[in-house]
Amino acid sequence: MALRTGAVLATCHVLVPRICTMASVDPSRPLVHISSYNTNLQAERGLPQDLVDWLAPTLQVSNFLARERRAPDIVAVGFQELLPLHLGLSGLSRTVIESRHALILSQIEAHAPNKERYTLIAKVVNVGVALLVYGRDDGIGRRACDVQTQWTGCGPLYMGNKGAVGVRFRVPDENGGIGEVYTFVCAHLTAHAPKLADRIQDYNHIVGSLLFPPLPASTSSAPTTMFATSHLFFFGDLNFRLSLPPTHAFASREQLPALVQALSSDEGRVALKEYDQLLIERDVKGTVFQGLREGEFWRFKCSYKYRLGKVDEYDPKRMPAWTDRIMYATHADPPDASQPSGISNVLYTAIPSYTTSDHKPIVALLLLPAPTRASPSVPLLRPPEGYHPAPDPWARAKRYTGRTLDRIVGYCWWLLTMLGAGSALVGLGNLLVSLGAWRWWRAARGLGSEQEVLLP
Repeated sequence: MALRTGAVLATCHVLVPRICTMASVDPSRPLVHISSYNTNLQAERGLPQDLVDWLAPTLQVSNFLARERRAPDIVAVGFQELLPLHLGLSGLSRTVIESRHALILSQIEAHAPNKERYTLIAKVVNVGVALLVYGRDDGIGRRACDVQTQWTGCGPLYMGNKGAVGVRFRVPDENGGIGEVYTFVCAHLTAHAPKLADRIQDYNHIVGSLLFPPLPASTSSAPTTMFATSHLFFFGDLNFRLSLPPTHAFASREQLPALVQALSSDEGRVALKEYDQLLIERDVKGTVFQGLREGEFWRFKCSYKYRLGKVDEYDPKRMPAWTDRIMYATHADPPDASQPSGISNVLYTAIPSYTTSDHKPIVALLLLPAPTRASPSVPLLRPPEGYHPAPDPWARAKRYTGRTLDRIVGYCWWLLTMLGAGSALVGLGNLLVSLGAWRWWRAARGLGSEQEVLLP
């Protein structure tokens, strides 16, 4: 295990000094572990039975946070493309999500430094986007209350092939005060480099339609957006790509090998990150993820797109990109996102050893500010000036329109897949042949009846 942890630290060498300077950190500061993985519709094949490469490194790295061994207070695990789309649209995800839960919980507890026990705070899935959140039994897992889950779709006609799921809960302070609210959102946005405007629209739709009940002690009965929280974590396969100008030396398809080579070095990634669509839209233009911060994603290799079965080999036909991301905000952050966050990003990296998907899992270890004490109200995020996220009054209608279409399309697709012994195309062919045979039989039967009538 030490070798694996060393390998993770080697890929994140820039973070090692930050870890080492935190030996005397306040133990009351919550430690949050976030993992995200697009499993490429692999269902039960999407993860190996041993999650040590994905989950255990962050548990081991957390030992550097204090002179005593320490496990995360919260573990959040998000998935995208969790299972084949026809099963997800049909709502047949229960078996997969339950097996994920059992496996993840067993691995978290097996590798916790002091054999800490964890409780599942909440789990939620919509089509192929899923989120599971765990808390330590001796702390947040025991005290979490007002647990809520939500979902929304932003595919065609609000279907759930793309969208987001969310978990929100409150942790009262140790003296019985109102405490703080945590909100976790796992999302999967529109793919393909040219569809940047669609991704921005997806995000705005999620902000307006992923709604939660009013906060405790609130005098309003209106639903709240994900920004009505003390701590916000937004992560998943967000599908933002590298957008190189036509004049760039690596812009042509013929230069793709040279681009891949540049992305293999620290210096190359530092230069190319300036063309990351998410970075430009969030930090320069301010069109998405307003007020959210992120660790230095360019310190690890792009998480997409890899050849299946390969640890470190990109698909030669596609431009690599940091499509999988983890962002965060806390009530202690100043509204200006260019200012330092109250959250310390201790670890942020991708895990290369998973080869069943064209994505690599990503992980982050975040150290939050110490909880507020005896506050009369929930401390809330302070969005940037001029940004006022508001609930969409048509959110419920849009969500259930999408879910109805999900089920209709999913059941039809599932039926065709059954008829085709696992292939919807073969099933469609079988259906068309069967319909043709039935029509021929009806026609032949009608012709036979007419001939019997004409006989003397």
